[in-house]
Amino acid sequence: MAKIGIFMADGCEEIEGLTVVDVARRANLEIVMISIMGKAEVTGSHGIRFMADALADEVDYDALDGIILPGGMPGTLKLGADAGVNEVIRSFAAAGKLVCAICAAPSVLGAAGVLDQKRATCHPGFEEKLTGAVISEEEVVTDSNIITSRGMGTAIPFALEIARYFTDDKTVEGVRKGLVYRE
Repeated sequence: MAKIGIFMADGCEEIEGLTVVDVARRANLEIVMISIMGKAEVTGSHGIRFMADALADEVDYDALDGIILPGGMPGTLKLGADAGVNEVIRSFAAAGKLVCAICAAPSVLGAAGVLDQKRATCHPGFEEKLTGAVISEEEVVTDSNIITSRGMGTAIPFALEIARYFTDDKTVEGVRKGLVYRE
């Protein structure tokens, strides 16, 4: 079973983060919510509080097969300013491990230099921050080991694409039907 992590920062978009966690678990993927805040409680951009599974300095990143960044403000800015987040993004991308970001968070991938010549998408207005990327307006874009998506309204297809990366169409179809989600 694949094991993935999702970085969480105060100010993240709750739907983008928690939808991915929910869908991954429905697909029987192990996913660890990782707080970069130095405490387990994270407060999203709309004041919703939730508990992360681990603090960033407690995680064995070598044991993870992928990493995910939710968007939201100012959560995206906090992720981008965190040296540990940037180190993980770069090392995972270089190792061919999955690196995902949604909404404003693909800008963090652009700043980290991992989008060079990769197709990518983001929330409208952040395109110039996808340094080196070939910009797309598709809801979800997969290019090799990089998956990006546009925003809160694309959180379910983004999460399903992450599940598809590690499982198969049958598993994803079962999760999709359980969600009553139409593509």
